[in-house]
Amino acid sequence: MTNKEDDKMAKAETMYIVIPCYNEEEMLPITARALIGKLDMLIAEEKISPDSKVMFVDDGSKDKTWNLIERFHRSCEMFTGLKLSKNRGHQNALLAGLITAKDYADIVVSMDADLQDDVNAIDGFLEKRAQGCEIVYGARSSRETDTAFKRGTAQAYYKILSHMGVDITYNHADYRLMSKKAIEALEQFDEVNLFLRGIVPMVGYKSDIVTYERAERQAGESKYPLKKMLAFAIEGITSLSVKPIRLITTLGFLIFVISIIMLIYFLVIYFMGKTVAGWTTTVVSVWALGGLQLLAIGVIGEYIGKIYLETKSRPKYIIETNLENEEY
Repeated sequence: MTNKEDDKMAKAETMYIVIPCYNEEEMLPITARALIGKLDMLIAEEKISPDSKVMFVDDGSKDKTWNLIERFHRSCEMFTGLKLSKNRGHQNALLAGLITAKDYADIVVSMDADLQDDVNAIDGFLEKRAQGCEIVYGARSSRETDTAFKRGTAQAYYKILSHMGVDITYNHADYRLMSKKAIEALEQFDEVNLFLRGIVPMVGYKSDIVTYERAERQAGESKYPLKKMLAFAIEGITSLSVKPIRLITTLGFLIFVISIIMLIYFLVIYFMGKTVAGWTTTVVSVWALGGLQLLAIGVIGEYIGKIYLETKSRPKYIIETNLENEEY
């Protein structure tokens, strides 16, 4: 091997691909084949180190997901895994994988187990990394495969986040590359209420975007039905912005001004000697103000609940097993 080739190999970074998994026994064999093929190709092209691996994170699965991960680990040294003590949710499982993988890797790519994210986008990630980026976001180039409802709600959600001052990459989920340096910075964020799509941009290092076409899930079922998607959306807004509370304050002030105007109006009508039935106005006012008060209490309660959880300082996850510490 020439000196030039030696230098190229020396510069090749160790890359770990972190995959949070929850009840993915149907999808996992397909995902494992695709990722190991991608790693082999990148290693052969000397773009990454031969020490690179795939790290599956079992988020308290109830099926045979962990058994499959152990089997992959025993059969191939390029597979490793973490088992969390119980289900902690996608964001916590992802963070557990990132924090653990940084101890073994120079760069970490995170993606979902459903393989809807194009693994070939990793080539683009590595190109951006070679240009000095510490973080590279994978973003969907379009939403043509989504239903009209999902496409419309997703676009509206990103616009709402933007209006509320949240720095988030449009059409980006959790498919990204992060350097060891970036993950070490991310580790300093101590939030219990995690919304990594909004927290990672706060790290602030040099970043870029790679676009790709999102595919359909090949097996298994989506772990994010509408109910969970709505809960995740609310989590993102309330974890990163206090504007909802400020909007309530503004709305309360506007209603107060309107009530003064209405009071003056009714006084004028009264002194003019005109009778006002008033029933409709009273009922509508009571229901409108009552609903607004309940909404305000709910929003404020959401924030108080998050403060309560933060003050507990409970661990975000507990690792039961780390296959990196076990022999083959």
